[in-house]
Amino acid sequence: MALLDWISSDHDLRLEGDGVRLRPHRNGDFAEWAALRARSRAFLQPWEPTWPTDDLTRGAWRRRLSAYAHDMERGLAFPLLIFRTSDNVMVGGITLSNIRRGVAQMGSIGYWAGLPHTRQGHTLAAVRAVLRFSFGRLGLHRVEAACIPTNEPSRAVLLKAGFTQEGLARAYLRINGIWHDHLLFGIISPAPADEQRGESVLV
Repeated sequence: MALLDWISSDHDLRLEGDGVRLRPHRNGDFAEWAALRARSRAFLQPWEPTWPTDDLTRGAWRRRLSAYAHDMERGLAFPLLIFRTSDNVMVGGITLSNIRRGVAQMGSIGYWAGLPHTRQGHTLAAVRAVLRFSFGRLGLHRVEAACIPTNEPSRAVLLKAGFTQEGLARAYLRINGIWHDHLLFGIISPAPADEQRGESVLV
């Protein structure tokens, strides 16, 4: 599928969660996305990379969608928007990125919630939906996540979703212009029943 076809069409990927629906970005999402991000800017910036000066413009949006289409077509990342099922309102976004195959079979989750929609369970439902997609349809073995130690709401989401806190990485990511330490989290695909019993699956 060509990039412009993907950008202009209704991509067939849909994920369902508890009260939320996840799908790829569309051209027509720009106004709602930009309004939600602008309203949430002061809330989000302490936890995100520095926003480009043109981040909320249509030109930046078109570049974003082109990059997203490229990554999805190659199975490198799946950037999705989160909508509340009851009224189809956009509440945030979530991305499964940095997907590695071969001996790794893993990816990383990142997410954001708009200020009016925090602490309502939408992000947790979206994380659980992406985990089902990761371990089911994509067949990944492991999913990772990270958050700044002071971001207690994000840490709580990951723990509720089944992640294990595995350690601390110093100066791990440059967030809002500053290199921050991050707590590292991981979750492994549920083992088949025979592996859980300790039986060998080798032939």
